[in-house]
Amino acid sequence: MTSSSAPAPAPQGAPQPHRPLRRLTARGREEAHRVSSPLELFFDLCFVVAIAQAGSELVHAVAAGHAGEGVLNYAMIFFAIWWAWMNFTWFASAYDNDDVLYRVVTLVQIAGVLVLAAGVSRAFADHDYALVLIGYVIMRMALASQWLRAARGAGGPERTMALRYAGGVLLCQVGWLGLVVLPEHARPWVFLVMAIAELCVPVYAEKDHTTSWHPHHIAERFGLFTIIVLGETIAAATVAVRSAAAEHDALGELLPIAAGGLLIVFSAWWIYFVVPIHGHLRSNRESFLWGYGHYFIFASAASIGAGLEVAVEEAVGKAHISTQAASLAVTLPTALYLLTVWALHSRHFKVGVAQQLVLPVTAVLVLCCTFLGGWAVLAAGIVSALAVTAGTTLTARTAARERPADAPAAAS
Repeated sequence: MTSSSAPAPAPQGAPQPHRPLRRLTARGREEAHRVSSPLELFFDLCFVVAIAQAGSELVHAVAAGHAGEGVLNYAMIFFAIWWAWMNFTWFASAYDNDDVLYRVVTLVQIAGVLVLAAGVSRAFADHDYALVLIGYVIMRMALASQWLRAARGAGGPERTMALRYAGGVLLCQVGWLGLVVLPEHARPWVFLVMAIAELCVPVYAEKDHTTSWHPHHIAERFGLFTIIVLGETIAAATVAVRSAAAEHDALGELLPIAAGGLLIVFSAWWIYFVVPIHGHLRSNRESFLWGYGHYFIFASAASIGAGLEVAVEEAVGKAHISTQAASLAVTLPTALYLLTVWALHSRHFKVGVAQQLVLPVTAVLVLCCTFLGGWAVLAAGIVSALAVTAGTTLTARTAARERPADAPAAAS
């Protein structure tokens, strides 16, 4: 799924591999054989470092009984990570020319996210967002330079669009300074206002001219990042179970959590990739809603891993919360994941009321599992797996009913 295979002849606007510096011009939306580049995959992996750090701090906050504060800090940090990744991904889909300067600026963005990751602990513990802000500014300034470079190689409405992007990105950096200079009680409101402002930049920039993002490429990029986040969830939960088993010899209490966690993650992967979403991404109106909605998909997927760690700590007596609260740390993000994937993906392809209800009903049942004590995580995993089974069965029955009706038409 990377660009290491031999590419087809490149259309106008696609990267030309032999010149170190090239004009940064728009790529074609109908370009064939468009897949994620090794640089994009490297970019994703570096972002997971920051996500893992945020998840680890969320675990500490929830296990210590400070769930509300921890979730708020996590939402703010995750927005910075997700939004920087989002902006790079959509820009790269439209303008990636893979020359030397493009690669260097992308590596600068990666450096920025590593700086951000280094400041996550201080942001959670002391509400000190200085290092997080520095990392975010590095990423965003690098992106603004890319848009200015794109504006230099464009004309007319496309040039105006690129300049709007660059100006909007730079202007928002001024507003984010409020997280450092304003009193602590005002910072959540600063975050809310600035998050809305950031989300409005693409809408304003592309109101007269849209970027030539590639639907199949975008769908693949989001899918790959979902896989990486789910993989991080498995890794975090595995380390937690291994450490707890070694320190406390509580394998009997940990096995249901481990089994349930695996079933949840496996089901999450299956449910996300059961339908090819690129055909649904036809316009900015659809793509903006779909892309913005992935904040909840990515954040909830990463939170499942944090919740599993909390459940493990509670099972061995290290967490200062109840069993029900620890179970909720798993079931709540799982239910949110199921609902958002249904809203953004599945509902567009489901036929009939029964198929449409599978994921919403599953989300409700997963939340109900919260009250099953030490078996809550395992029960949530079984419910998630049954949802996959039900969805697959209903889809197969629908296809079987449609086949006889299609046969006479095909024969004629």
